[in-house]
Amino acid sequence: MADAHKLEIFRGFVKFKSNQQKIWGVLILLSIITAIEVVLGIYKPEALNEHFIGMKILNWIFIILTIVKAYYITWDFMHMRDETAGLRRVVVWTAVFLICYLVFILLQEGGYVQSVYENGYIKQHGF
Repeated sequence: MADAHKLEIFRGFVKFKSNQQKIWGVLILLSIITAIEVVLGIYKPEALNEHFIGMKILNWIFIILTIVKAYYITWDFMHMRDETAGLRRVVVWTAVFLICYLVFILLQEGGYVQSVYENGYIKQHGF
């Protein structure tokens, strides 16, 4: 039963007969996602330039697709699926925390940099 779990993706929706087929399947999946990102990056559809929660929808799509690719690279090519549940949680939750922290820093510092570009300087009161 454990081998059957290892030979499927999309929570069992797509199943493979061997590890070699699964590697090719995941490679094709990652290639399709990358091709979608490249096409969206080249054409930049006007409908996806609307803002949603502070960023363009197109940027959100890039972030989500990149996270999906990172998940499948880690899960299949780095063999995280073969590790214990505790180790998988430690790795995933650490990465999630660091990503959230980096996004927070980027958003905070991005506002500061934008203010510098608009005003030429930042004057802090009370110091």
